[in-house]
Amino acid sequence: MSHRPHELTSELTSLEWSGDPTDGHHQVNGIALHDVELGAADAPLVILLHGFADFWWGWRRQVDDLAAAGFRVVTPDQRGYNLSEKPIGLKSYDLDTLAADIVGLAEAYGRERFHLIGHDFGGLLAWWTATRYPDRVERMVAINAFHPEILIPYIRKHPAQMLRSIYMMIFQVPWLPEALLSLRNFAILRGLFHLGAHKGTFSEADLSRYMRTWSVPGAMTGMVNWYRALRRRPKIENPRVKPPTLVIWGLQDRYLQRGLAEDSLRLCDNGEALWLEDGSHWVHIEEPETVNKALIDFLKSP
Repeated sequence: MSHRPHELTSELTSLEWSGDPTDGHHQVNGIALHDVELGAADAPLVILLHGFADFWWGWRRQVDDLAAAGFRVVTPDQRGYNLSEKPIGLKSYDLDTLAADIVGLAEAYGRERFHLIGHDFGGLLAWWTATRYPDRVERMVAINAFHPEILIPYIRKHPAQMLRSIYMMIFQVPWLPEALLSLRNFAILRGLFHLGAHKGTFSEADLSRYMRTWSVPGAMTGMVNWYRALRRRPKIENPRVKPPTLVIWGLQDRYLQRGLAEDSLRLCDNGEALWLEDGSHWVHIEEPETVNKALIDFLKSP
């Protein structure tokens, strides 16, 4: 494990967190992962997983509150993103490999067990990790994210969701998605953030930070490879989720229907939901006080 000066992650200097975050790199599962960490070294570990086109910055409104509540919070740039390594080939991005990254990251912090919170594709990975490693994940939270095993059965029954998910099919094509997403200074990606969230959720400064991460060599292919590898996901005999699970869902999500969450909850041995009427796909950024209280209450519940 190595730690680097905060200047190498300029976003840290713009945050008003009460603690002193660490900007670090770890060798995990054969690659180098960058992460930002805050909280007491001996506190229960919480790992936050960002989604598509995001990076650790997406959790900026959660990290400080969780650390203040008594958790050690680690939010990585996942493989293919920002300052983390971007390996070549779809096998490097299948769900089992991604889940092994998370277990390896916890081990790098000296922990066998940890809490897991994920949003968007990071939430899909949280579902998968909790399914594959039920003895490692103490509690899991998915924010506007579904269990990967229910997607195909769901869209077969709900054509409207199939239309919303058409981009996943486009992402299977070689090189074309990278070219389209990069056009006109990443206009499509910027539009996804603006159209999918309430007005004012993302500032121009936020989008400038995102564009800087999208411009890193190899990042665009790494991001899209998560989707390319999804349809080749490893077979799983039992998709049930044993760790206690909380689903937080903004009901104004333009990309994902509520039924995806409901079908995912049916796979849980111990699952519950918090439905937020006014929240969009990025509800954790729009309503941080509500979301953070729910996270803390859930993680601390006996």
